[in-house]
Amino acid sequence: MKNYYLYLLLCIIVLASCSPKGPYALTNKVYKDKTKGFVAQIQKQLPDSLTDSTGRQIPSDWVGTVNFGIRKANYVIIHFTAQDSIQQTLHTFTIAITQVSAHYVIAKNGKVFHMVNDYLRANHAGLGKWGSVTDMNSCSLGIEIDNNGSEPFTDAQINSLLALLAQLKKNYNIPQANFIGHQDFAPKRKPDPGPLFPWHKLARHGFGYWSDDVLELAPEGFDYTIALKLIGYDTADIKAAIVAFKRHFVQTDVSPQLTQLDLNVLYNVYQKY
Repeated sequence: MKNYYLYLLLCIIVLASCSPKGPYALTNKVYKDKTKGFVAQIQKQLPDSLTDSTGRQIPSDWVGTVNFGIRKANYVIIHFTAQDSIQQTLHTFTIAITQVSAHYVIAKNGKVFHMVNDYLRANHAGLGKWGSVTDMNSCSLGIEIDNNGSEPFTDAQINSLLALLAQLKKNYNIPQANFIGHQDFAPKRKPDPGPLFPWHKLARHGFGYWSDDVLELAPEGFDYTIALKLIGYDTADIKAAIVAFKRHFVQTDVSPQLTQLDLNVLYNVYQKY
């Protein structure tokens, strides 16, 4: 009897995977149902009941304005998946228990998977700080690249990423400075997309900044902590901020100390922000 139920379960799984709607038909349905709930919330017009300190109800009413729009992202955060395959990542992002997601995932062959509408909030950034932004999920788009963290990114991935970034930058008027890595936003927690990521190439296409080929010597008394803070880094843990900066802008060395070359790079970069 036990073997019968195992066989039945296997048949169900096989049939589901062969469904003309695809293996993610169920999660796509959940996505559609959730978005319907958001639409209902947006269309809500009755104001919440307001009371003053004495408990007296404050008069209120709804008057719809004609001048409004939908909120849009102002940042793009780039990640690596730190997993072994695109299938594993898609699975991770389509089960509720993980509570993590991203707007886009880019496979090694360059295929782009769109998982959350650009105007919705994905759970990709988590705790961190960039400038004055602490809730990055609410103002950013998250892009995950299929990479385990110790391998080069493929040419197909980077070509697809550049095309996607160009579209996002144009659609939402995202400033050049606002294309950053997960490591930049959360230096104490995250290393991605890491020192193997081609930030230099992205900067040449207008996505983020990079240091100039000829570097001016950082002046005597140059305050690197203030420079890091002006770029956007959280300097509460200065060593973590230095490592994150070097993963992004130096890449050949990611130690928590700043050499003279590192200081020159920092001096050059921070003046662009």
